[in-house]
Amino acid sequence: MKVKGDILKARVAFVKERFGQVSWEKVLASLPQGDQDLLRASVVDVGWYDFEIGERLDKAIVNVVGGRNTRVSEEMGRASAHENLTTVHSSFLEPRDPQKFMAKAPMIYRLYYDTGHCTWEPTGPTSGVLTTFDSETFSAPDCATVIGWHKEALAMLGTKNVAMAEETCRARGGEFCRYRLSWS
Repeated sequence: MKVKGDILKARVAFVKERFGQVSWEKVLASLPQGDQDLLRASVVDVGWYDFEIGERLDKAIVNVVGGRNTRVSEEMGRASAHENLTTVHSSFLEPRDPQKFMAKAPMIYRLYYDTGHCTWEPTGPTSGVLTTFDSETFSAPDCATVIGWHKEALAMLGTKNVAMAEETCRARGGEFCRYRLSWS
């Protein structure tokens, strides 16, 4: 499975902005040499990179600057959404309707991942279920970034009290990843 370069770039930017260059160097030093070389080079936004590089980077960030708490992964997801939805993907926020935005989830998913697919099923005017199927690779930190990304995106649309809980997760033995969302 491959992920877009803008995912990797967003994570690098998050660590540098939130924790500083010294912390970024510590994260980088904890990675295998090949990953270090790739991340020191220019990662291209539109390029595709092995999911495993992102997975190792996520784990290194959690371990080095997150104090082994995956909450930092959700924060990374929020930062990534803010970065991408205020620049290259800002058109996804129009019209400013949360249900219409979430209906674009399958298309947005394909921008970031090259295998698998997701669905959005509204369960009410301010709620629904997001499910990811058939992803070749997966990780708990990546799922946490998905939660943060969607929470931030919905907040950017003006919603309040965004709640998103993962009901089942492939990284924890589930058949798919399913998230229940609600907002006001």
